[in-house]
Amino acid sequence: MNYRHAFHAGNHADCLKHVLLVWLLGALARKPAPFAVLDTHAGRGIYDLGATEAQRTGEAAKGALRLADVRDGPLAPYVDALRAQGFPARYPGSPSLIRGVLRDHDRLACCELHPEDHAALRTLFARDRQVAVHRRDAWEAIRALTPFPERRGLVLLDPPFEKEDEFARLAAAITEVNRRFRAAIVAAWYPVKHRAPVRDFHDALRASAVRDVVAAELWLREPTDPRRLNGSGLLVVNPPFGFEEAAGDMLAALLAALETEAGAGVSVQRVTPE
Repeated sequence: MNYRHAFHAGNHADCLKHVLLVWLLGALARKPAPFAVLDTHAGRGIYDLGATEAQRTGEAAKGALRLADVRDGPLAPYVDALRAQGFPARYPGSPSLIRGVLRDHDRLACCELHPEDHAALRTLFARDRQVAVHRRDAWEAIRALTPFPERRGLVLLDPPFEKEDEFARLAAAITEVNRRFRAAIVAAWYPVKHRAPVRDFHDALRASAVRDVVAAELWLREPTDPRRLNGSGLLVVNPPFGFEEAAGDMLAALLAALETEAGAGVSVQRVTPE
């Protein structure tokens, strides 16, 4: 409840998460059948990069704003999606990026607990019949809102990682979604501060019944200092065909564009087999 994404909008973690999210949504939209998306930790929906919060941290200047001139290559669809929502003056959060991909027969459900962010999100989508905004616990919403009647879609899990057991809760949530809605693409963001928690997280998925899992990571420096957000990853269950190759290309291009230190790198690895 204390985490406010306004301070971090457009940082390197957003870049990793959203460049992959835009690709996944595009893959869903290539088929004519309707789909739905559940965004479990939705935030405000869009962020003013000139606001005090963003200016105080300067994280967008080291992240998405370094991509403002991108017009072609693997990052172009992502940056085009940002521009369609007011970038570089504003940075769209995941709900806005998702909404930008929806066709007339698709829909989005958003969950946000923080009262101010929930109010802003409701205002943003107040007249939008394709978007439902809920003020409810994300983990409870997984049980209440899945499976989708459309029988296809994506569940985005993006917790703030304020609690020590967040990795364990995330692994349990992925397992629960996969049990309830086997066909869903599940995309789960996680921080990379140091390696041990990430290894345990991946091991928990390997020990579960969840199959067809890929983890895509980017780190700005060697992930050895647990006090810093050295990088992040997106774990994807049921990735569409071509995801691994495309993710590798996108993350390599992203790494080249960002400000990095010794030990920076990217990784796209299969956690469990198909």
